[in-house]
Amino acid sequence: MSKRSATEATETISKYARVAQDTAGPNSRHEDTNMDEMGEFEDAWEDEIESDEEVVDAEEGDNDNGMDVDGVMPPIEESEEPAPKPNVFIPGTHSLGKDEVLEADDSVYIMRHSLNVPWPCLSFDILRDNLGDERQRYPATSYIVTGTQADLANNNEMVVYKMSSLHKTQKDGGEHQHLLSGIVFFDDDVDDSDEEDEEDEDHLDEDPILDYRSVPHYGGVNRIRAQPLPPSTPLPPPSQPYYVSTWAETGKVHIYDVRPLIESLDVPGFVYDNARVKKPVFTIESHGRAEGFAMDWASSGTSSLRLLTGDIHSKIYLTTSTPTGFNALTQPFMSHTSSVEDLQWSPSEPTVFASCSADCSIQIWDVRSKGRKSVAGIDEAHDSDVNVISWNRSTSYLLLSGGDEGGVKAWDLRNVKKKGSDGADPKPVAAFNWHKAPITSIEWHPTEDSVFAASGADNQVTLWDLAVEQDDDETGAMDDMPDEGRTVPPQLLFVHQGQQDIKEIHWHPQIPGTVISTSRNKFDIFKTISV
Repeated sequence: MSKRSATEATETISKYARVAQDTAGPNSRHEDTNMDEMGEFEDAWEDEIESDEEVVDAEEGDNDNGMDVDGVMPPIEESEEPAPKPNVFIPGTHSLGKDEVLEADDSVYIMRHSLNVPWPCLSFDILRDNLGDERQRYPATSYIVTGTQADLANNNEMVVYKMSSLHKTQKDGGEHQHLLSGIVFFDDDVDDSDEEDEEDEDHLDEDPILDYRSVPHYGGVNRIRAQPLPPSTPLPPPSQPYYVSTWAETGKVHIYDVRPLIESLDVPGFVYDNARVKKPVFTIESHGRAEGFAMDWASSGTSSLRLLTGDIHSKIYLTTSTPTGFNALTQPFMSHTSSVEDLQWSPSEPTVFASCSADCSIQIWDVRSKGRKSVAGIDEAHDSDVNVISWNRSTSYLLLSGGDEGGVKAWDLRNVKKKGSDGADPKPVAAFNWHKAPITSIEWHPTEDSVFAASGADNQVTLWDLAVEQDDDETGAMDDMPDEGRTVPPQLLFVHQGQQDIKEIHWHPQIPGTVISTSRNKFDIFKTISV
């Protein structure tokens, strides 16, 4: 990993975390928007326009005897006082008062958009597209697949969204909203103040566009995952499948082919076969009626697709693809003593995977091992449930974990003890306790091996860089933090807020630095100046 000093990070951490407190009043903006209403625009110039009554009163008061007098106005001196700094809201240190709301500082976002949805979506995944890798130009386009948690089991859907015309964020914080397909889409205008930007088509003031296709899904979707495709691999042609799996609250795991849905979003008039998309290609019933959340597709080195699923009864099942379909193996992997919370295939060894559990442990498995038992593990990885894990795609011996106590830990798997060997559990190579509620999602950056994102039930999405090191000669960079404030770790690059009950986050693999997060009522898609 390349290293950089803490000064580089801490010079901008206050801006990254800068969220101004705004006292609510008749003209204040609110983040929650009624789904049945359009809302209204905030008049950015309202305070600078005099009313007719103010003008009349001023004219009458200029001369009491009714005579016009030309007075000599004193010269106007420009104030040299610096503009007041915005109030920085630091989670865990500050709390919102009555009638206060958070307002994002758009100067630290390259792009920021929000999408309100009719039903909560606990999980989503980013679908690959044919628009190219390492995309830097705007407006951007992104495809995601998600599943709902509706009020009734038969009201749920699996939905493929296409979000396009995602322009850069306007730096003055201007915001407007409009309704598309019954869904409120908040849009941040783009900044055209610079002369260079005025001619740049990336900065056109246009609304984002939302299209979607949905299919019925019986039961709420606990987790959804798309078939992984190798980097720089194009999307399969419409005649070939692109699989997505859903973990339903009914205890069943369904596999769908979403390729026709994507094609219908891109090609006007494209008609797909309902029989191909409306019903699952295959349903895994190995778990019986046991609900589950853990699920991951194999993405390395094998000729067939492989899907792992784990349930609340501590069982993990493997399903493989065959020339004629899918085959669900009946013998489970069992070493956990409580609910399996997350699963991750190794990025470098096609037969190895990791799991985490409410039994506080992380286990390492090899599908070739006899007895379907784990081959290595960390028995006390956290003090409480281990909710999520992420395996580093670039440095394959690094694994992240997030616990119910709010802790985030990075592990060197070379130090993990094999089953049957003596010795204590290894120590994490890094540990952070910034979040003050359970970690709900964690993920390494797809190409930067020291960068990761995490989300918590404390309504924060945090971006981190393990390559940042504290420089004792440059610790003054933290002086801007309030005296009563928490100590901000040098590795913490950014804090994104504004969502309630955040459930899952993902880096966009084709748009560097772009993060998408889902919460109780909306999706956020954003790119910061930090990553």
